[in-house]
This record gives sequence, structure tokens and C-alpha cells, in this order.
Amino acid sequence: MAQRKRQLVSNELTEAALQLLALKGFDVVTIDEIVTSAGVSKRTFFRYFASKEDVVVRFLADMGTGIRAELAARPIEERPSVALLHAVSVPVTACADHSDRALRVVQLILRTPALLARFLERQARWRDDLTVELARRLGLDPDADLYPQLAAGMALTAFDAVLQRWSGSDGAEDPAELIDRAFAVIAPALDAARTTGEPS
Repeated sequence: MAQRKRQLVSNELTEAALQLLALKGFDVVTIDEIVTSAGVSKRTFFRYFASKEDVVVRFLADMGTGIRAELAARPIEERPSVALLHAVSVPVTACADHSDRALRVVQLILRTPALLARFLERQARWRDDLTVELARRLGLDPDADLYPQLAAGMALTAFDAVLQRWSGSDGAEDPAELIDRAFAVIAPALDAARTTGEPS
């Protein structure tokens, strides 16, 4: 029960902070404004987060966890392109479902140099996690076989391109449609590499 309450407070704080930061700009918003908006004390904020930046970093970490969990849950016989599409579609679908709010948060991250740097740093971790998960699924050694790392990198490049396009179009393009189009481009390479049997 206590764990659930903590999660609820953390979620409310994250939501309030992200929306305020997206609305006013990262450099302008103070922690005092965030806690007032969330209806909690400053002490409560610091129990969950070290800084404003930490709110965004935690949001990105959760996004990465969702991608890896989805890949791990996909049927083992599924083609890599299909499994990876479903995995990176988790945050993309969430963006499409909360379009206006999500767009502002994505634009905040992409347009704030400090946050973009943390986003790229997080993506490097996501790539490592996806590499390990792909290797496990395919029975490959991630240190000896290039395929898992390259495949993970391609999937995340597609994800990144979709966010950039969606952000740049100011939400005019549908992120779910964009991710399908992006994977239509990379799927042949993802699946051909497995059928040709790269030496491991």
C-alpha cells in the first residue's frame, strides 16, 4: 500500500513537473512552482527527485524500461523487425494517445540542450539493453556477433527520427504512422541479416 502511494505521488509530481516545464520552458520554471502545481512540499519533491533535470531523466528511464520489457515479452519466433517495432511502439503509442501533452514534453527535451544530452545518454543505455535482449532471444553472443547491437541501433535510430519528425511538424504527423513507415525502411535489413546467417 505504501509502495503504491509512493508511486502515485511520484507519478503526480512527474506529470505536474513535465507539463509545467513544457509550458514555460526548462530554465524558467522553479522547483517552488513545481511543488505548488503538484500540491506537495519541497521536502516531498526532494524525496523523489534530485533536481528538475532528474524528473526528465526518470521519465526517460521509465520509457527505456518499457521498450525492453515489451521486447522481452514478444513471441520468440517473431521476426526481429516485428518484435523491435512492437517494442519501440510502446512509447510512440503513448505519445499518440496523449498527443498534445506528449508533444510538448518531446519538444522540451529535443529543444533544451541539457535535456537532449541526457536523452542521448539514456538512448545509449537503451541500445545496450536491447542488444542484450536481442542476443538472448536469438541465441547469439552480443560480444562476438555484430547483429544485436546493429539491430538495436537501427530500431532506436528509427524511433529518434520519428520523434524529430513529429516534433518538427508540431504534431501534424501521426507518430504511430511514422514509426510504421520508418520500420518499413529498415525491416528488410533487420530480417535479411538473420536469414543470411552472419557468422558468429
